[in-house]
Amino acid sequence: MSVLLTEDVDGVRTLTLNRPHRKNAIDTELWEALREALTSAGGDRSVRALVLTGSGGAFSSGADIPQKVSTAHPLHRMRPLTDVTLLLHELPVPTVAKVTGIAVGAGWNLALGCDLVVATPEARFSQIFARRALSLDCGGSWLLPKLVGLQQAKRLALLAEMINAAEAQALGLATWVVDADTVDAFVADLTARLAAGPPVALAQTKALLNEGADRSMREALANETRAQAVNFATEDVHAAYAAFTDRRPPLFTGRWAVPSTAEEHT
Repeated sequence: MSVLLTEDVDGVRTLTLNRPHRKNAIDTELWEALREALTSAGGDRSVRALVLTGSGGAFSSGADIPQKVSTAHPLHRMRPLTDVTLLLHELPVPTVAKVTGIAVGAGWNLALGCDLVVATPEARFSQIFARRALSLDCGGSWLLPKLVGLQQAKRLALLAEMINAAEAQALGLATWVVDADTVDAFVADLTARLAAGPPVALAQTKALLNEGADRSMREALANETRAQAVNFATEDVHAAYAAFTDRRPPLFTGRWAVPSTAEEHT
């Protein structure tokens, strides 16, 4: 049985954590599978959006705690977690976490590392690290203050409380809360709209937003200018204007539209 299931439908790749007997706790094998899957998705131009979810009614109960204490150096043990976290954060396509059950610790932070989070009312969340005598990982120390502010981030991290989907949405940690019987259709519609978007422009926008929080206004404006130069060099800009003029939906491909030197002189 594969610990990570992969499905492709119309440009949307779904990665399903598949260790339901452990509430999808992420062990060494699953970390490696995630690293390989995210690397593959980032280099596959047919992938236009990505969904991360879990099987068996849970998202993930976090990093799997082995029965025997590992003799590996902690820095080496943390490398798979940091690799996966960065790959997910820097993935050039929109990402959606579909959370239909428990999401705690590293599992919750992987969900928060996605661009959008869709939860069902049954979902439960906790920064459980303090209960395990650990501190935040998988990007939680960077993500939480940006999403909820420093004070609420400290509350969630220091008290390690379990919160429900409604509170997660109120704090800005879940984008939508959708009933379990309609969540699949909701995510399918959402990702179809994302997959139909201009891939280069969406990748540029995602990177700008991720980086903007740590930049001055001057740096942000410079980054925006460079990104727009890239966007204007794609066929998608022309497709958008033509579709607007013709009053029809655009078809975005992300193809480069700048003519070669030889073409310029013919």
